[in-house]
Amino acid sequence: MIRFLTAGESHGKGLLVILEGVPSDLPMTEEDLNQDLARRQKGYGRGGRMKIENDRVEIISGVRRGKTLGSPVGIMIRNRDWENWKELMKVENNISALSAANSLKVPRPGHADLAGGIKFGHRDLRNVLERASARETAARTAAGAVCRRLLAEFGAVIKSQVLEIGGVQVKGEGSKVKDNDYWEKVEKSELHCGDPGAEKRMKKLIDQAREKGDTVGGVFEIRAFGLPPGLGNYVQWDLRLDGRLAQALMSIPAIKGVEIGMGFLAARKLGSQVHDEISYRSKVKGQGSKVSFFRKTNHAGGLEGGVTNGEDLVIRAAMKPISTLLKPKNSVHIETKEAVPATVERSDICAVPAAAVVGEGMTALELARAFLEKFGGDSIREVRRNFLSYLREVEAY
Repeated sequence: MIRFLTAGESHGKGLLVILEGVPSDLPMTEEDLNQDLARRQKGYGRGGRMKIENDRVEIISGVRRGKTLGSPVGIMIRNRDWENWKELMKVENNISALSAANSLKVPRPGHADLAGGIKFGHRDLRNVLERASARETAARTAAGAVCRRLLAEFGAVIKSQVLEIGGVQVKGEGSKVKDNDYWEKVEKSELHCGDPGAEKRMKKLIDQAREKGDTVGGVFEIRAFGLPPGLGNYVQWDLRLDGRLAQALMSIPAIKGVEIGMGFLAARKLGSQVHDEISYRSKVKGQGSKVSFFRKTNHAGGLEGGVTNGEDLVIRAAMKPISTLLKPKNSVHIETKEAVPATVERSDICAVPAAAVVGEGMTALELARAFLEKFGGDSIREVRRNFLSYLREVEAY
């Protein structure tokens, strides 16, 4: 079973990932993972930290001669900014005047600072900030890139796009999603957006927010193509794939809502307008098409009863504006209890494009877990044998 843990602080020496359950003989290079880390760092509206870091992975275990071994994959991402934080983030217990003067005593609204400080009893809230920071998502992105590589072996592809920033929405986002040229345009966009007109308006909004010392959020969409029917399970609540995917995306910092397929819009329509009719496509002799059930619409977003149905998986997530504001909101000093402006940390104005890439990674992790639950196997060869046998059963159904 796929499972992973991350470790590391935002301004510590680096981030660590241990990813367990990856079958042996999966082709894997560091560059496979670095590509997604680079994509995560892009985006109009990112802050100064992205000018410092140049995220690169070091695979320290689980891969030899370009292929996974079946043992845990260990990955490290070093923080270049550590050089500027050695004194404040050192492990040794000898507090300097610099460290004492930089203790964080004023929690920032919208962050885990105060709740985390109360939970763990910290009087220096940097102990909370450093781990609760979205910097940790670089580690998740690396783990997700491994799972994306696994799914690609079996024809599954995961894409993302930004649909909305600060109320500015793209038009016709679902009309060209089968077109490779469309996704190339999305990747080249500074806002990970396939609508140039909307992107121009989004940039203007981000610039206005920057001038005001404010931030903006938005909505991104994840699409997974080429998934077989039957991933996930309906027999227990915690096995339903829709719930698992929602939890995975909601765990990304600042994500406050997730919908699948038609999502919240379905609550405002009649059942006859929501549910996808089922059709049957017979095999055409000599053309190689498979016998299969299909749906002309995909309002369900590729999931029915917590199980993939063979249609494209469609998920959207809503990201709140970044909590750290250059013109901070009011807060309270935890020692003096005096009302003071919140602490200001270096931050982004808009991180929706980056969150979309992290969302791809989290989706890949959960899909890979469901995939291996279904098909099992300790090596890619064994998984492929099980997968192809199942596809023959689906074709004959």
